[in-house]
Amino acid sequence: LFALFGILALTGCQGQDRPPPSVESKPVVLRPTSHQDLGKFLASENYDWGTLKEGVPPFILETVPVDLHQIGEISEKKRIFFLSLLPMVLMANQAINVQRQAFEDILKSFDRDGKISTEQAETLEDLQGIYEVDGDVLRDRSVREQLLLRVDIIPPALVLAQAATESGFGTSRFARRANNLFGEFNFNTGPANGSQSTSSPSQPQIRRFKSVHESLLSYTNNLNTNSAYKNFRKKRAELRAAKLPLEGMKLVSGLALYSTRGQAYVDDLKDIIRDNRLWALSAITLRPPPREPVPELRAGLLTTGPQSTRHPNLPLPEPTVTNPSSTPTGH
Repeated sequence: LFALFGILALTGCQGQDRPPPSVESKPVVLRPTSHQDLGKFLASENYDWGTLKEGVPPFILETVPVDLHQIGEISEKKRIFFLSLLPMVLMANQAINVQRQAFEDILKSFDRDGKISTEQAETLEDLQGIYEVDGDVLRDRSVREQLLLRVDIIPPALVLAQAATESGFGTSRFARRANNLFGEFNFNTGPANGSQSTSSPSQPQIRRFKSVHESLLSYTNNLNTNSAYKNFRKKRAELRAAKLPLEGMKLVSGLALYSTRGQAYVDDLKDIIRDNRLWALSAITLRPPPREPVPELRAGLLTTGPQSTRHPNLPLPEPTVTNPSSTPTGH
């Protein structure tokens, strides 16, 4: 499946040991009605396993194709699934890198001058809210360390392996009906769909997301803030301090609490990363903004609706819609 990955130079996770790239590129927003729709878009972008060294086109997926489960060949199902999620993973990590760089700049300013600007103070307040860290970040070293542990990327191999495991490569009922790729639940006092329910207030309910993209951003924030994954964050910080690549295979052991299956779950994730050579994705980056307009595709694939997937936790750019005649999604 990944035979052509051997030509790629494995240089570590995107954004590590170099300045974070710009987030000025405007991604296309896709709402495919079938896997054929999505496949045609990937082909129009010359985006496949064999062209990854040329970069990944930025686009946002609102929903997985409802007929993804009808693809008979497992290698093709994996290809569509992994290629569709990878751009959003890279954009999410790109945005997190921007946040981390901004935080480090704030710390340098304070350590040098003993003060920060009003704009920096607002940014710091936002970051503390996003990553759920209280206290005096500037003067309390332990609080500063806690925030640094949280504002960091998730290796693409790990994201894709968990998405594949939790959603059956995008074919699960939760993925198709709730845009939930990572098996996230919440505990509500009322039903998630607004209807009457006799369930207990503490009964877990599957989270419903407006888009696949929103599910991805919720997942990254979960790994970066939930106390269950503090070992994951600690190991990630140790790798970064040692100037080693943030590799999914080295960090996966920190996710034993993600599933009640514990170590068996971790072993499954390792198998998916290894069998599909997802570790090679650490060398892949987004393409620069195209100079020519993206070719128009038939109505139904692109949406003119508002970016329902925009998440307050990540500074993602506004999307570009290349087919103004398509039907709004209404999200």
